[in-house]
Amino acid sequence: MTGRGRPLPLGRDRGSAPGRGPGPAFAPGPDQGAERVGRALSQRAIKGLMSSEALKRASTLEDVARVAGVSRATVSRVINGVRNVDPAIQEAVRQAIARTGYVPNSAARSLVTRRTGALALVISGSDAPETPDHHVGGEIFADPFFGRVVSGVFTGLRPLDLHPVLMLADSAEARDKALTYLRQGNADGAMVVSTHSRDPLPAQLLAAGIPTVLFGRPPTPLSLSCVDLDNREGGRIAADHLAARGRLRVAAISGPLGVRAARDRLSGFREAMADHGIHQLPHVEGDFTREDGERAMTSLLRRYPDLDGVFAANDLMAQGALAVLADHRRRVPEDIAVIGFDDSSAATAGRPHLTTVRQPVEEMAAEMTRVLLDHLARPTRAATTVLFEPTLIERQSA
Repeated sequence: MTGRGRPLPLGRDRGSAPGRGPGPAFAPGPDQGAERVGRALSQRAIKGLMSSEALKRASTLEDVARVAGVSRATVSRVINGVRNVDPAIQEAVRQAIARTGYVPNSAARSLVTRRTGALALVISGSDAPETPDHHVGGEIFADPFFGRVVSGVFTGLRPLDLHPVLMLADSAEARDKALTYLRQGNADGAMVVSTHSRDPLPAQLLAAGIPTVLFGRPPTPLSLSCVDLDNREGGRIAADHLAARGRLRVAAISGPLGVRAARDRLSGFREAMADHGIHQLPHVEGDFTREDGERAMTSLLRRYPDLDGVFAANDLMAQGALAVLADHRRRVPEDIAVIGFDDSSAATAGRPHLTTVRQPVEEMAAEMTRVLLDHLARPTRAATTVLFEPTLIERQSA
């Protein structure tokens, strides 16, 4: 028996009689003969396949250009995601790629473009420790807003053959890892959604020179592009709708006021209600969760039992408010009208369906990818802000 890890000697037949010359290391038994036959058959089969129609010659850029009726350079520009190519030409190139079966060589493309073909979507959460009642990432996956962001980013990148890398940075350690990953060049740039006001990650990415676009304007100005909603106008829309229905004993459930979007929604609501003669506006601050909506609505009913209208800064908090109103046997909208914000899936998850201010999250996320790709194509481009307009979606609650 050989020792562990020692190879069998190949110079002589261990089973031969003493005095006989060196023989084969292994006698070709029936199993080994079958193995040799199988190997030979496999080699012949492979040769047959290689010469058959099943394995055609690999398509090239020239093949795609010929089928599309454009130059090789134009095909290369479409594949590499250069934006200033006519949409009709882009579609012709994509159809030609499908017809020819051309597969871009990602390694070669990376050498030429110095790009990975990957873009990071970083959701940077709060630093709250994990407890039995709070699970890391729970606040993110419970809110349909974030699913809409992911959907919009994927939709924006899919036609360009670019790959999103989803990263969850909900602690100082996780943010450090995300920053290191990006500084190592594993993605070409980052799209960041911050869920709290003191998030250091955007400034860290800026200092590291990593191309970055933000979803939402930061609390303090940074030289980074961002895509945002006119949240102040959204608050005004909600106030005007309540006032138009004669609801003047109203209150607001805001998001965390350290977050600019929450602050702007409340400011717009207050300004518009003041235009309607309402200068004293009860307000409870929440954290964009259903539980905070329940807590805030309970507090408001206790302090202001004659309320006839409520504006909640997102649909989850509005759903929490509806649950409390149902427990108190308050009819919606007959006794109290309720307006939410976002027009997320939560708006139609219960009864009555929510009247809400729509935030076109998917379109905003897709625009975020376009802005980032523009920065990659033109690194010296100045930071810009793309602002979307909110709209009112009327349903049953107000």
